Parts: sequence; C-alpha cells; structure tokens
Amino acid sequence: MTLDPGFRREAERDGDAGFTLIELLISLGLFALIAVAGLALVDGIIKVQGRTEKRLDRLADLQRAMFVVSSDIDQISVGRVEGGGEKLNFTRAAPGFGGPAVPLQYSVANGNLVRGSGAMVQTVVGGVANVRWRFFDGAAWSPRWPMREEDKDKWPRAIEIALQATGPGGTPGALRRVVTLPDQAEYPKQ
Repeated sequence: MTLDPGFRREAERDGDAGFTLIELLISLGLFALIAVAGLALVDGIIKVQGRTEKRLDRLADLQRAMFVVSSDIDQISVGRVEGGGEKLNFTRAAPGFGGPAVPLQYSVANGNLVRGSGAMVQTVVGGVANVRWRFFDGAAWSPRWPMREEDKDKWPRAIEIALQATGPGGTPGALRRVVTLPDQAEYPKQ
C-alpha cells in the first residue's frame, strides 16, 4: 500500500500548525507573571493616588483657613484689637451683609482653630496643635496686644499667625502668615 503524497504533506502541515501542551503551559505561565506584575503596579499607583489626595485635601483645608483669617483681619473695623497666646479679638466690618460690624474671636479648642462671633462658634480648621499670634507696632514684634496701656485704642501695623498643624499621617507642619492692617481711622472727638 502506498501513501498518497498529498496526504503526507497535509499531515505534516497539521502537526506544525498547533501548540504542544508544554508550549501552551509556558505561554500561560508568562501571561500570569505579566498579569501579576501589572496588578501590583496598578495597586501601587492607586495607593499613591490615595495618599496624594489626602495631602491635597489637607493643604486645601489649611489654605482655606489662612484665607479666612487673612480676610477677617483685612476687614478689621472700628474697635479694639486684643490678643496674646492662642487668642485674638477684634471687630470685623460686614460690608456684604450691610449690617453692623461683627466682633470676632479666634482661639484653639480641642485641637481646632475656631472663630467665634457671639454665641456662634465655627471651626476654621482641625488638626491644630498650637497657634501663636504676634503683633507689630511699627518697630518691634510683641506676643500680646496692646503692648502698653496707652496703645489700647490703637491697632498694630501687622498681625502674624503661626499655626502648628498636623498633616496626613500625623506629620507636623508649620504655617505662618503676616497680614498688614489698614490705617486706623481717626474720628474727631465730640
């Protein structure tokens, strides 16, 4: 019995066209290694993104707090400025509301920088370890205002806030902002 030459060529082609079981297992193993490495890379990127978002959220909170403090001090109105240690008291204009000036007090309570107006207390930012106010009279910085009894009706030239805050993960950090005050209006005595 003789084999047809066409049959032999077709049989050779069929044997060369497929994968052996070993080749298939090796290719599946390589694919699994690449997939595991890719998943580890994606997991690492997601963790870094989460930490970055926490840091950016904390930075935004601190920037917002400094903006509120600066804005309030920029709008200081008639009245006395008193402060020392962790407290600052002054009167702020309320031009957007068309009402009378509003007395404000900044202080630290339960690890938060709080802003009080009468009975209403508002948390400005949390995670505060310490706040220090300083006052510039045009010549020197002082930890309290008024510096002297004769200065009780005067405003300082600038107010500094130094805030010790905790960041994400409990890392400490310090912020410092100096706000110059407007010239104090002098009213004629009646």
